[in-house]
Amino acid sequence: MLKLDLGIDNRVAIVTGSSQGIGKAIAYGLAREGVNVTLCARNLGKLQATVKKIEQSTGTKVLSVQADLKNKKNIKALVEETIETFGNVDILVNNTGGPPPLLFSETSEKNWQDAINLLLMSIVNCCYEVISYMKKQRWGRIINMTSFAAKQPAERLVLSNAIRAGILGLTKTLSNELAEYGILVNAVCPGWTLTKRVEDLALTIAKKGEKNFEKVISGWADTIPLGRLAQPEEIANLVAFLASERASYITGTTVQVDGGYIKSLL
Repeated sequence: MLKLDLGIDNRVAIVTGSSQGIGKAIAYGLAREGVNVTLCARNLGKLQATVKKIEQSTGTKVLSVQADLKNKKNIKALVEETIETFGNVDILVNNTGGPPPLLFSETSEKNWQDAINLLLMSIVNCCYEVISYMKKQRWGRIINMTSFAAKQPAERLVLSNAIRAGILGLTKTLSNELAEYGILVNAVCPGWTLTKRVEDLALTIAKKGEKNFEKVISGWADTIPLGRLAQPEEIANLVAFLASERASYITGTTVQVDGGYIKSLL
C-alpha cells in the first residue's frame, strides 16, 4: 500500500475493532499516511501483535487500548487515553465485528440487544466522546463502517440487515448537525471481503447446506460483477481518503465498496 499524500500527517485517529480484518487494514493505511493511531479491541494479544507490526512497518506511533465497545466506560477510557497520549482526536473510524449469523426465527431478545449495543450504541457512545474535541478545532472526520447489508439485506444476517441500516440514518443526521463545525461524517458499506468473519459465515452456511466452504465463497464471487471478494486493503484505501483533506466537500454520503454487488441505483 503506497502513501497517497492525503494531507493528514500528524493527525490523530481512533480506529475501533482494529486488531484484525478491515479495521486492522484501516489502521495500517492511516498510519502509513503519517496519522497517529489508537487501536482498540477486546483481545489484548491480537491487539498488541497488530500494533507492533504497524509500528515496525510505518514508523508511526500507535497506541493500543483494550476495550469492549459494548461498555461505555471502556469507550470513555479509550478516548481519554488517546487525548493523554496524542493531545487530540481528529478522526474517528467506527468499526466493529458483526453479530452472529441468524435467521429471524432463531434470534432471541438478548441477540437483538447485544447487536444493538455492539453495532449502533458503540457508534453513538464513541461520537459523544470525540465530537466536543472536533468542535473546538472546527475540523473532524467521522467514518462509520457498515456493510452492504445496510442497502441489500443478506441471507441469515437479520441483525446486521436491520441495525446497520439504522447507522446510515445516524450518519446522515450527524452530517447535517456537525457540518457547521467542519466535521464531516460519512458511511462506508464494504461488500464481501476476505476476512475471518466472512470465512466463519461461509463455514456456517456450508455446515447447514450441501455446499462446501470453497463453493460458498465461489458462489458469492459469482454474484459480484468483478468476480472476486475484496481484500481488506481495498476498503482501507477509501477510508483513508474520506479521512483526509482531499475529501473536504464530502459529507453525509454512503459509499459502497463492493465490486458492483449491490444492484440498486442509490
